[in-house]
Amino acid sequence: MNKYRELFKDIYSENQIEFNANMSEHIYFKVGGPADVLLIPKAKEQIVRTIKVCKENNIPYYVIGNGSNLLVKDGGIRGVVIKLTELNNIDISEGKVIAETGALLKDASKIALEHNMTGLEFACGIPGSIGGAVFMNAGAYNGEIADVIESAEVLTEDGKIINYTKEELNLGYRTSRVMEEKAIVLEAVFALQGGEHEKIKARVDDLTEKRESKQPLEYPSAGSTFKRPEGHFAGKLIQDAGLKGYSIGGAAVSQKHSGFVINKGGATAKDILDLIAHIQSEVKNQFGVELHPEVRIIGEEKN
Repeated sequence: MNKYRELFKDIYSENQIEFNANMSEHIYFKVGGPADVLLIPKAKEQIVRTIKVCKENNIPYYVIGNGSNLLVKDGGIRGVVIKLTELNNIDISEGKVIAETGALLKDASKIALEHNMTGLEFACGIPGSIGGAVFMNAGAYNGEIADVIESAEVLTEDGKIINYTKEELNLGYRTSRVMEEKAIVLEAVFALQGGEHEKIKARVDDLTEKRESKQPLEYPSAGSTFKRPEGHFAGKLIQDAGLKGYSIGGAAVSQKHSGFVINKGGATAKDILDLIAHIQSEVKNQFGVELHPEVRIIGEEKN
């Protein structure tokens, strides 16, 4: 810890550094062991300097946003976690929403509504950050980031800050150039259309009602646990496999929506991982379909 304190003392103030950080407090699943050090930058330059220090000292580092699509294993994380939620400014300019990496996607959707701009309604209930949303081309209700993004400012793995156009981002189903190149999104620009406030609000209200009625929002989870397999829906496959409500320890397949693995109370990361593996095995055995996690899994097993 003294090593980390010395390395980062000139970059961060004391209230931006947490040692032996309990990661269950920083992810939606509410599980996971401690990280050696958690850093919360408030400026892009801090991110650049942090990664430079980590690379020079062979320290592993992990970049996270709001923790809504993340599972940290019970052994925690050796090295540095950089949490970007303090870089959360959102601006409006000439039909565009310009949002920093740590801003919430649902907040960008709300601001778009307030300015009578249409295109981000699909994102009204997505709890992830802008950076995470671009990283995985997040989407819901027949909309996705690729539909509205104009460009993104990213920090490349070799420490350069560059802009990628929509085309250069190579956005696909839950993937992007940013993911492939292990880059970090710093800011994104969304090009929206002008619209009628009442129509935009009606769409937002409709999607909010659907989300609240069909998703197990009352339990900790990371949203849809699995990517959509081609030609199928993960939730239906899981339900048809007889796994609705199936549990291991404190982890369970939601009774409300079989595509969600939830922490029904007292779950460990191992419970969740074991349940994910069991679901994959049953669906593969019964239907010959491979399910791949949509949730990002980091950290190490508990000894």
